[in-house]
Amino acid sequence: MKNAFLYSLLSLLIGIGASGCGSSEPTLNIGDVAPDFSLQSDDGRTIKLSDYREKTVVLFFYPKDETPGCTKEACGFRDSFSAFKDAGIEVFGVSVDGVESHQKFREKEKLNFTLLSDDKKEVSKKYGVLGGMGLSQRVTFIIGKNGVIKKIFRDVKPESHAQEVLVIAKAI
Repeated sequence: MKNAFLYSLLSLLIGIGASGCGSSEPTLNIGDVAPDFSLQSDDGRTIKLSDYREKTVVLFFYPKDETPGCTKEACGFRDSFSAFKDAGIEVFGVSVDGVESHQKFREKEKLNFTLLSDDKKEVSKKYGVLGGMGLSQRVTFIIGKNGVIKKIFRDVKPESHAQEVLVIAKAI
């Protein structure tokens, strides 16, 4: 019972952080050039967004590894990943968790896409998704082949989000 209460409290706090409270960074809009970045991936590579200019990129920010909503969202992308790949769409999950946390999350949930560590919170700030709790908000960007933001999802339902993103990303 005590653990359930703590889990609920943590989820509530993450939800507050994900709602945008305290975010002081400018908001990006459709049509803006996506800010470039270099981040460490869960497999030790350095991923630079500009290296993917010839592909459509789905960049989904999420609050925390191994929390209920984030796990549902990540597993949705896992289960749809072959369809993204077949369409030539690159998928990256981003949170402020470290590489080691991402490695554990990826292994536990058998994730088949790349997780990026924004442990310095610089990319979350650039994208205007750093919440008041110091966690990334749950926001997804579809970035076109020219590096321009084509779609932003700010009201994300973790259970069905990947399918919604897939339909729109394939149409871009």
